[in-house]
Amino acid sequence: MGKFLIVGLGNPGRKYRGNRHNIGFMAVDALAAAHGIEGKTVQNKAIVASGRVGSEQLIVAKPQTFMNSSGDSVGPLANYYRIPNENVLVIYDELELPIGTIRLPDWRRAAERCFAYVLRDIDKGEQPEVADILQTAVSAVETYLKEGIQLAMSRHNGTILDKN
Repeated sequence: MGKFLIVGLGNPGRKYRGNRHNIGFMAVDALAAAHGIEGKTVQNKAIVASGRVGSEQLIVAKPQTFMNSSGDSVGPLANYYRIPNENVLVIYDELELPIGTIRLPDWRRAAERCFAYVLRDIDKGEQPEVADILQTAVSAVETYLKEGIQLAMSRHNGTILDKN
């Protein structure tokens, strides 16, 4: 039994709600909904909720800083809950990956560089694919929690189309 911090990155506010950059927020919301995680509070500049996935204790967070400042929230949350770095998973969009591609890295990577693209809303035609992406993201997090990062990477890295 372990304790994990699952963080969805995005930008706060209505203006950014449907942006590509907020896919991390959407994935954390989908994970929380799938496992009945409720009771959100504000802590360390983030919206936080806790619950369980199987025997694993889970803290889910959506930093309310802008994406490039999310470390101001994530580090203090991990310290407060005494969660080791290897049990922190950050979900975010990746400019260099095509839509529908999931990559679970061994280490977190730098934020995106192309603001004009990532701050654009998700196109209506992409909505069904985004729904599939979110379901796959939830499944990838569940695999990570239950079976570790190596199996999660081998099972989920790649495009959703590759999996069908």
